[in-house]
Formats: sequence, C-alpha cells, structure tokens
Amino acid sequence: MTAAGGLRARVVVPREHFTVDVALRAAPGETVAVMGPSGAGKSTVLQALAGLEPLGDGEIAVDGRIVDRAAKPRVRTEPMRRGVVLLGQKPRLFPHLSAADNVAFGPRATGASPSDSARAADEWLDRVGLPGAGRRMPHELSGGEQQRVAVARALAASPRVVLLDEPLVALDPVTAGDIRRMLRDQLVSTTTVAVTHDAEDAVALADRLVIVERGRVTQEGGVRDVLAAPASGFVASIAGVNRLLGAAADGDWRAGGMRLTSTDRVSRALAATDGAALAAVFRPSDVHATEAETAENVWTATVTRVEPTVAGARVHTDAGAAELSREAAAGLASGDRLRLSVDPDLVRFVPA
Repeated sequence: MTAAGGLRARVVVPREHFTVDVALRAAPGETVAVMGPSGAGKSTVLQALAGLEPLGDGEIAVDGRIVDRAAKPRVRTEPMRRGVVLLGQKPRLFPHLSAADNVAFGPRATGASPSDSARAADEWLDRVGLPGAGRRMPHELSGGEQQRVAVARALAASPRVVLLDEPLVALDPVTAGDIRRMLRDQLVSTTTVAVTHDAEDAVALADRLVIVERGRVTQEGGVRDVLAAPASGFVASIAGVNRLLGAAADGDWRAGGMRLTSTDRVSRALAATDGAALAAVFRPSDVHATEAETAENVWTATVTRVEPTVAGARVHTDAGAAELSREAAAGLASGDRLRLSVDPDLVRFVPA
C-alpha cells in the first residue's frame, strides 16, 4: 500500500462467520461515508483504524505514516499516538469535568499549556454553538449539547483523522439536523470516515460513499452516484428506490411478463444489448395504481404487505413498492392483485 496524505488502509479482521476485508482511502480534508447492513463489519473497521481492534492482516497509514501493520516488520501504534479520534453514539464526557475542561483535555494531553488549552476550549465551544457553556457540567447539558461538547473535545485535539460511528443516531430529528450542519461546517478541512445508517447523513456530510456488506466493499463512488445506481438491494433500500432485476430485450427491460422502457439516454444504450443483465430503478413515489390494460410501463403485481404512511400507504408487492394515496390503497391486503404504472421518464436501467 502506497503511503500518502490523508488515510489509506486495508483492514482485515477475522470474525466468527466471515472475515472483514476492507480497503479504504480518504484524501486530506475528504469525508468518506461507510454504510452497510447491521453486522456487516463497519464498526469493526473504525475500531481497527482507531487502534482498538488488532489487525489480522493489512496496514493503516495516516498522513503517510504507517501506524499499524500486521506483516513483519510489525507496527502497532498506541491509539492515543495515531492522530486518530473516534466519536461514537454516546458522548462519553468525563462526568466530573465541566464542558470546558472536557474540551481542554485533548490539548492538555498533547502538551499544550493550561492557558492555551482553556483558550482552545472556549474557541471550540463557540464553534460548535455553545458559547458561554464552559462551566456547565455534563449532567446539566441536553443530549444534543453533550454531543456538541464531544465533537469539540474531539476536534480540539487537532486529530489528523476523525472517525464518526453514528454520532447522531440517538438524537431527535431536529437536534440531529442541527449537529449534522455543525459537523459539515467544522469537518470541512479534516479527513473523516463516517459510519452511518442514514442516507441523509451521507449526502449532507460526505464526498464519497463506501458500501460494506458481509465484510467486503460492494460499491463505492460519489454519494449521489452510488445512491442513483444501487448495485444491491441494500443500497436500493437506503436510497429509497425500487431495484428490480431483469435483462435487456429489444431495447427495453424485461423480467417474466413485466416489461419497462426508459427515455434515459444511458439506459437506452444499456438496453441495446439483448440479454444483458439489468436492474430497473425507480422511486415508489413515481408508481401509480391504474386500470389501464395495455398502456406503456404497466404491470400486474401481488401485494405482499401494506404499511401506513403520513400521506397514505406504502404498498409492497412482488414487483416493487408503490407510494399510494389513502384512497388508492383503501382495502388493499396481502395477496391482492394490483395494476401499477410508472412513467418511462422516471425509470433508469443500471447494470445488474
């Protein structure tokens, strides 16, 4: 592995049912989001990068310095000396220290004077939206305020790499949105790896997205590029789209008796090769119930379950999901047959 600025790593960690083997890179100042199903190995990767999980194989380099290597000559840098800080779901503030003293802990640990550390703490509390809160104890802060102090403490230590392990998951939507915006502003010049289950976090914070499934990278690229062309059912689920597997046939997409066409230029080119494995991608909100029998992009599906939503219902079928109004979904139950349609302008084909 060639060492360079930012983070470059190959993390190999054996687990009970599979081995995590993930190559990861983040350029200086870049934020990379990591997403995957529960138990896929995402947190294992962060623990290894932070030095809390030993490598079975691989190597980790931070700003060109190898901090961990499994092969000989073995390198094993202590967590506190890696220039890496891990921010998790819980703030884990020191309960006996004030907010300012919590933030000052990082600079003090790296050798800063008490006065410089106190000044840095005040500056960072101001930057994370807590001016004047330095004397408050952790138990006097809300959950969102505690997480802001945890962010300030992490960044005040001037880390070379910041690791975020779902720091917003325990917060209410409004507080999470506020802290998401704060993180975006404060991490703009910091190399960051962020594990999240929320596509909104990935879009708001990250430059690139890496998908990890069962310990392996299955897709990576620009955040919006990955979400727009999901290579697996998991990615389709977090992107909130249908992903139906089929094949090219006479310039369209076909699976059994279902046939879809697309007006998208790239999709049309992909469908030009008969037999090519393709996935048809479209949003459930673009699917409508219809009584048409022969119209373009119309198919019959069997309802598998109905989930109430604020606006109506999400109707899952054996051929994709549809967001329907209360009126259109009224009386539908598992096993019912339903005619659905989607506009060709709203369908894309991607390689399967």
